[in-house]
Amino acid sequence: MRLTPSAVERMTVRINRRTTTAEWPALVLLIGMAIVLGALYTVLPDTWPLSGMTVPLVLASVMLGPRSLPWFVVLVMTIVAFGVTQQNEITPRIVVGVAVIFLVGLVVMLASFRRAALGVGGMQGESMLVDLRDRILGQGRLPPLPQEWYVESALRSAGGTPFAGDFVVAVRRDNRLDLVVVDVSGKGEGAGTRALLLSGAFGGLLGALPPGDFLPAANDYLVRQGWEEGFATAVHLSLDLCTGDFQLRAAGHPPAVQLSAGSGRWTTLEAEGPALGLVEGMDFDRLDGRIELGDAFLLFTDGMVETPTRDVSSGIDRLTGHAERLFADTFDEGARRLVDSLGSRNDDRALVMVHRR
Repeated sequence: MRLTPSAVERMTVRINRRTTTAEWPALVLLIGMAIVLGALYTVLPDTWPLSGMTVPLVLASVMLGPRSLPWFVVLVMTIVAFGVTQQNEITPRIVVGVAVIFLVGLVVMLASFRRAALGVGGMQGESMLVDLRDRILGQGRLPPLPQEWYVESALRSAGGTPFAGDFVVAVRRDNRLDLVVVDVSGKGEGAGTRALLLSGAFGGLLGALPPGDFLPAANDYLVRQGWEEGFATAVHLSLDLCTGDFQLRAAGHPPAVQLSAGSGRWTTLEAEGPALGLVEGMDFDRLDGRIELGDAFLLFTDGMVETPTRDVSSGIDRLTGHAERLFADTFDEGARRLVDSLGSRNDDRALVMVHRR
């Protein structure tokens, strides 16, 4: 195969028709790098390794979009083929080098096809997904509260990544704070992507509906998705920031616990309700109470209290005992300290602490 200047020019023109203006600087740089590396191998085969051609391939998989990337891979393979045909003898080392380059090119092409199906590519596409994740997870950021109230949330994923099946949604309307802790079924990437979608949807519902309508609407929304593994558990706390009165509703979720500053005792608050996404048109019971001065309130997912060797009830006893020791001096960063010290490391964990100073 003969790589003439005219052939390179024709291939560049074809790439040009499929390349966005933003990618042009990176594409020109990568084409120049591939040609230089190919020329070095052709002229100095004993000094310059053929495996150097993998460098522009790897860089292209990061910098180029799904339209221009396949054509760049074809260009690199053409340069490799030309460089090999110029050698006097095809040794086993050359054969292995060509096989490695073609394998890397195949992996890059498969990644390009996946990006094309998603509609994004290169670093810009990844930045877009990261920004989308951050915007959706922003639904769980706690709004500014009166000095009397200290509220903190902490989440940890089983894989140590920002994507998890547990999430928190928080909305403040006038003197009312609504907090929802959700545990999406499943683990790994599937649970993480469903959690991202539900976080945005639940945030919109929570801010638009009265407290009593949120869980029924969230349940109906999840049923309509038709996911095979599409259920979730949730606990919803609606708190009056002036009086401390609250309404608690749950959907198949572990109970909340409240510390009474007067007696120093922890009380388990269990509201009845089915998990979200199983049956449409369900109702959820309401439990009323009040957070007095000095009280603390904990909402959490089952990853905090349940392990393969411990059931939920004994896990709650362990959680409250540990919280009592941690909160003896201060409630500051109490949620983070509890999540870091308790729970299953093989499951996502989320906890929200509410303290009335």
